[in-house]
Amino acid sequence: MTQHDEALRFHALHVPGAPLALANAWDVASARIVAATGASAVATTSAGVAWGLGAADGDHLARDPMLDLVRRVAAAVDVPVSADIESGFGATAAQVGETVGLVLAAGAVGVNIEDSRRDGTATLRSVDEQAERLAAARAAADLAGIPLYLNARVDVFLSRIGPESGRLDETLARAAAYLDAGASGVFVPGVCAPELIAALTAGIDAPVNVLVQPGTPSVAELARLGVARVSLGSAVAEAAYGLVQRAARELAQSGTYTSVARAIDFGELNELMLKP
Repeated sequence: MTQHDEALRFHALHVPGAPLALANAWDVASARIVAATGASAVATTSAGVAWGLGAADGDHLARDPMLDLVRRVAAAVDVPVSADIESGFGATAAQVGETVGLVLAAGAVGVNIEDSRRDGTATLRSVDEQAERLAAARAAADLAGIPLYLNARVDVFLSRIGPESGRLDETLARAAAYLDAGASGVFVPGVCAPELIAALTAGIDAPVNVLVQPGTPSVAELARLGVARVSLGSAVAEAAYGLVQRAARELAQSGTYTSVARAIDFGELNELMLKP
């Protein structure tokens, strides 16, 4: 299958009412494990990727290590790959476009781009600035001839921007502007109330992606609410690193090993890594 066809396939997986469920990966091993479960696609988690490479989340990882990881993941699985590229690895719209071109060259067919500023101010970019960055991403994809799935992340709820009463309207306004700029879908982390999710899917004329957090409805309920994509985000990486922490503490404090009793079988994991 060509990359162009993979991109079209990835677009087709975003169906309101029949959501694409993504257990986000952060390295080749986790990507192959996810794909081996029968997943229709693999998406990276920016936090997990950064942690695995020794950096903090939030635009602290350099672009080249991210690109190398995306290249390795895309080459390791036979399903479409989407890359979380945080705010685009660029101060300017042109640099965001350059990043997207490089991500496509690495083999991915989708990206997430968020509107948060990573300058310590806990604010979002202006609508116009973010729309310009998304338009540059779309232009780069058009130049490459790949129908990129551009998932525009709106962080109004996640970052608790403005009065709570105005967050829905602000999110809907940003979503509309981002779609006009070339986004394919809208990612709204930080929401879990069913009535709010329903308002988002009703008010956004594109596939809506939600992030799983404590209190998030089941995939079946999210489907009934019209969601098209469900992401575990960094949760799987956090769970994996939590096991490392528990196992190390148990070993150091009690000299026992029960924490690793439910580990994946060595032979099964090694066999996955033997795949060409």
